[in-house]
Amino acid sequence: MIIDNRRYSINFITKIQSEAIPQIINYQLSIAHCTIMLNKKTILFSLLICCYALAVLWPCESFAITAKDKYFKAETCYKKLRNNPKKNKYRHNWLRCIEKFQAVYKHNPKGSWAAAGLYMSGELYGKLYKISSKESDRKEAVDIFERLVKQFPKSEYKGKAIKKIRVFSKKERKKSSKKIKVSIKKKSLPEKKKLKKYIKPSRINKIVTITGLRYWSNPSYTRIVIDADKDTTYNHRLLRKDPSIQKPQRLYVDLENSRLGDGIKKTIPINDDLLSDARAGQFTADMVRVVVDIKSFKTYKIFSLKNPFRIVIDVWGTEAKRKTSELKTAEKGKKFTTSALAKQLALGVNCIVIDPGHGGRDRGASGYLKGVYEKDIVLKIAKKLAKKIRKELQCEVFLTRTRDRYLTLEERTAIANTKNADLFISIHTNAARSRRAFGIETYFLNLATDDESILVAARENATSTKNISDLQTILSDLMQNAKINESSRLAGHVQTALCNCLKKNKYSRINNKGVKQAPFYVLLGAQMPAILIETSFISNPKECKRLINPKYQERLCEAIVNGIKKYIKETNPTAFLRNLQQKG
Repeated sequence: MIIDNRRYSINFITKIQSEAIPQIINYQLSIAHCTIMLNKKTILFSLLICCYALAVLWPCESFAITAKDKYFKAETCYKKLRNNPKKNKYRHNWLRCIEKFQAVYKHNPKGSWAAAGLYMSGELYGKLYKISSKESDRKEAVDIFERLVKQFPKSEYKGKAIKKIRVFSKKERKKSSKKIKVSIKKKSLPEKKKLKKYIKPSRINKIVTITGLRYWSNPSYTRIVIDADKDTTYNHRLLRKDPSIQKPQRLYVDLENSRLGDGIKKTIPINDDLLSDARAGQFTADMVRVVVDIKSFKTYKIFSLKNPFRIVIDVWGTEAKRKTSELKTAEKGKKFTTSALAKQLALGVNCIVIDPGHGGRDRGASGYLKGVYEKDIVLKIAKKLAKKIRKELQCEVFLTRTRDRYLTLEERTAIANTKNADLFISIHTNAARSRRAFGIETYFLNLATDDESILVAARENATSTKNISDLQTILSDLMQNAKINESSRLAGHVQTALCNCLKKNKYSRINNKGVKQAPFYVLLGAQMPAILIETSFISNPKECKRLINPKYQERLCEAIVNGIKKYIKETNPTAFLRNLQQKG
């Protein structure tokens, strides 16, 4: 039995040697072969990557994006929009396609595709006008076509552009003629009968009531605001001076489907260097006209804001010469006033307006802790900041509010403009749905570049994200007046100073969210570098506790002053050297 077992074992081992070992060897050989093949594929793949990198990096005309490529991309965008009824209802979708066609023109303004890109951007503004009925869209289309005619007189698009100008000009003439006919018929009828006869029953409930006229002014700037209880369309026109009927130059705004509210002050005397007065009247049964009598002006802008609806008229004159009386009294041996000393030192920043956000019935964001509101915290920070600026920078400082009271957003900017401020700083606290969100960020006025900035702007504007797309178009018209570059530099210095100062003072978890841009109503129309600081998240447990701490508030103010100092040094490097010499 033992011998049989040994014999079986020997046979089994022999079988393994004869069958299994060759299979193992073959398996190892196949692995080696696969490895060699994989190495070859890896080498080939590496070579392909290198070729692609060289193709991208090497300046080769065949791989460059041309104006033609951009035009076809824009055309694709337009075709998709045109074929999608849901998307073509929304303004921002049209504006995105318009920007793509305008990018063709900007790529090479003298190139063969520039005229095509310009023409299509005008064409799309025309189509947008048919949907929106906004006068600004019609004017934008006409302006683009007129520019095309001037810049490309030999282009095949010139004839098309001229036809379009005629079409859109006719539409304007038709509108104005309808208004004249209506007004002639209505003159002979009493006020009550006019409204009953000429306003359709379906529109009576939609009538917009004009609730007030407000204004702010200084020798070189005036802002007028027309308040209404609902959104409405409006047109405006500048009329020339007519000495034959003793009429000055006038600017009027017609608000469609509207009527004057009861008790509204119909005439507000202004009598500054630019304007005489502003007056409102029921021009037709369903149209209110506001007329501004002009003495002199350099330029003007008109735009609307929502929630509640109001129309803002900004009028600018030539810059007023700063008074030198304070300097003269100082030379006689008397003490320098704050503003005179700032001017003597040529700091370039003589007056700063600080805006504590929200106030009164507008509490702003609610804190993590019960009873803590944004409006109270930012007022405390603003008062401390004003004190520090006066002491360290020796500048004039004004606060838009010194107590818990409500101010409209356009009023805050108007205060800064009428005070001839050199800087405008709006103080806020951030908030988010998630209590984990934390950090510090500083904004300047520009088109929003990300969804988070849009949400912050919508919250601070007390409006919806849908209205931001309308505001973006307003901004593109106001860019020439906004101090974009200076504001971004100021924001950069303040943001850096805030984060560095707080880290230096051993505050843990300081999240530098950076400098961002967004369309804020409160910064709209500001004639000086303007920033909005989101000091910390009031909705975050840790940062809410910090914000109510007086020491943390002091550190924030110290950092903001340091940021302003750096901005002044960049603008005028010798400013603070002169300050030291004056003290010496």
